[in-house]
Amino acid sequence: MKDVYKQVLQFKEKYPTTIGWRLRKNASVVEKHLNPDEEVIYSFVAQKNDNPFNIFGSCVVSLTNKRILIGRDRVVIGYFLNSITPDMFNDLKVSSGIIWGKIYIDTVKEFVTLSNISKDALTEIETEISSYMMREKKKYGITKNENE
Repeated sequence: MKDVYKQVLQFKEKYPTTIGWRLRKNASVVEKHLNPDEEVIYSFVAQKNDNPFNIFGSCVVSLTNKRILIGRDRVVIGYFLNSITPDMFNDLKVSSGIIWGKIYIDTVKEFVTLSNISKDALTEIETEISSYMMREKKKYGITKNENE
């Protein structure tokens, strides 16, 4: 948990207007599901919903050398975990507002919306995720031309 939590704290220090709660608990969900050969490349905090007024869906998003993990600890009992592997990833969309922005991750099976992210952080997040996915999709032999 120390790696993920430290990265999330660094992200929050760099982009303090990003809304995120219970960072240690949410980071522990991601850490719990890391495989032994997995290492965390990048982590950030967001709200896993499309409503800018709903600030209670905090999550920790971690990009590992194998996949994207989205962890949310429930207040009472349990947690939620989403795992997005490169072969399931379709597209990434960024939307910026006055204060906050959103990241939309389109996968084969679902559409993930991450909101209430500092608009200054959007470029960094997009670069990290996009460059990782482009590298990994090449390993799978998936290119844009093959899909058309």
